[in-house]
Amino acid sequence: MTGAKQPQAQPHHPPQAYPAPPGGHGPQPPQATPPAGTPAGAPAAPPPADGGSHGDGHGDGLQAGVRRPRTGARTVPRVRKARLRVAKVDPWSVMKVSFLLSIALGICTIVAVAVLWMVMDAMGVFSSIGTILGEATESADGGGFDLETFLSLPRVLTFTGLIAVIDVVLATALATLGAFIYNLSAGFVGGVELTLAEDE
Repeated sequence: MTGAKQPQAQPHHPPQAYPAPPGGHGPQPPQATPPAGTPAGAPAAPPPADGGSHGDGHGDGLQAGVRRPRTGARTVPRVRKARLRVAKVDPWSVMKVSFLLSIALGICTIVAVAVLWMVMDAMGVFSSIGTILGEATESADGGGFDLETFLSLPRVLTFTGLIAVIDVVLATALATLGAFIYNLSAGFVGGVELTLAEDE
């Protein structure tokens, strides 16, 4: 029969590896199976970023990549230094300071002499030396030299106080004069340089 139509060949459709869900379009990839004990609505854990295993080796690798601080290292304190120069000294301030220091030195000298005299008198030094000098200087007309009367405590303290007053005047004057001389020399050579350090 020449008038009969031949059946046309249909294109070959391979079977789908994953059946499409109802209402979906196209095949879907396999879903990760949640571990046992996970609720039904909980999302599955994402795979590791580097594709490695979830064992102790992965955790050790991450810990090895993190730099840990050294706990036993001793920190050395930093020292800041500043270099300064004394360009000028105030003569008035030098005079006041030297006056007060010389007065304190004079008072200490008087107290030290008084304590020393009392100690030597208690030990019998003046009486022993006075007896020897009296016998050595004794004459037929009169007695010899009386050391205990000459070195009495009031006379010794008076002499020491006079020396302390002279020391106060001389020390104050010399310190003030030294300040003027330093200012003149600092104008030519620049003064004394100091290095100051500060611990942090």
